[in-house]
Amino acid sequence: MSSIKLFEKPLGMRDTFPGIYEKLEAVRETGRSFLRARGYEFIKTPTVEYYDTVGKASAIYDASLFKLVDSQGNTLVLRPDMTTPIARVATSKLLKEKIPQRLAYFENVFRAQQTEGGRPAEFEQMGVEIIGDSSVYADAEAIVTVIELIQAFGIESFKVTIGHAGVLNTILQDYTESVEEANALRHLLVERNYVGFEEAVTAFDLPKTKSDALLQFIEEATNVLSLMDIEKYMRKNVALNYMRQLEQLLRQAGLVENVSFDFTLTSHMNYYTGMLFEVFAAGSGFPLGNGGRYDGLLKHFGATVGATGFGLRVDRLLEVMPPQEIENVTALILFEPSAYTEALQQAAILREGNRRVTMQSTVGLENVKAYKEQFQEVVYCYGQEEQL
Repeated sequence: MSSIKLFEKPLGMRDTFPGIYEKLEAVRETGRSFLRARGYEFIKTPTVEYYDTVGKASAIYDASLFKLVDSQGNTLVLRPDMTTPIARVATSKLLKEKIPQRLAYFENVFRAQQTEGGRPAEFEQMGVEIIGDSSVYADAEAIVTVIELIQAFGIESFKVTIGHAGVLNTILQDYTESVEEANALRHLLVERNYVGFEEAVTAFDLPKTKSDALLQFIEEATNVLSLMDIEKYMRKNVALNYMRQLEQLLRQAGLVENVSFDFTLTSHMNYYTGMLFEVFAAGSGFPLGNGGRYDGLLKHFGATVGATGFGLRVDRLLEVMPPQEIENVTALILFEPSAYTEALQQAAILREGNRRVTMQSTVGLENVKAYKEQFQEVVYCYGQEEQL
């Protein structure tokens, strides 16, 4: 084992410095106010969960789980996402009290990194879960909420890309010759490997009508201007009808310009059973977040209700948000030891006026001039002896 350097952190872990911390708190406050106004109740789950419950139910790869063992020999995990723990809580208790449930969160999640690659192993995630509603209106609410929340953060150039697991599954099954071929193509789409998709279609030696249809589909399905463009690839389908209804609801909400349809969209998270989406914004090469319908996860916990929601990566939100005016400490009360009482009184007066005030004794400073330059205003408090 290599020796650990004095200031070294575990792989993928980062320190949060004061400036970034204040921005995170501003995001938290904005998000909390926004979501509570829309009927969402905030929830907090344990940082550590049982591997056999949340760890196995989560769609996060096993190699990305932080595992540890408690004193009884049980394998535990640091929560890798928030959807799975919330599903556990909802099915064990909350759904017995009220259904549907609208829950929100702002918490840290943990995913182990094999190599640094600039990716954090701990990051803040913010999102909502609508549990107990299987209707298209719940899916529409999730998309409307994520769009309006992003707008509340001042982000203007963004897009929500929507797909449907049922539509994609139907097309892959209809135009391949086996389940293995369909799964292989789906895996390539998870990786966004469109070249590999085309190569695989050719290698399968499918009937020409099927291979031609798949190759044409992969060209057209990534930016569907009208759902009618997808109808030619499939028979009448409940999933496609569902998407028509969803599009109409988004149109009625006046938000259709903020969305696009991509029916190649899929996820390694196998509990997504219906509509799913990703959020992209100018200035970031990665999705800000993702969401969708995950009825399959609730079945793992013994519930047959529907569920939908989304999660946003807060670190990626900060990358694309416009600069924020974070209030800095503006006033410094610099006092001599004999003027401590006077300094306390001056600080109280300024703080009553909603000022941010720092008290600092002169004897605690090595460089008074350098320290004063960090403040917009300096108030001096001298003792009687110093004024004589």
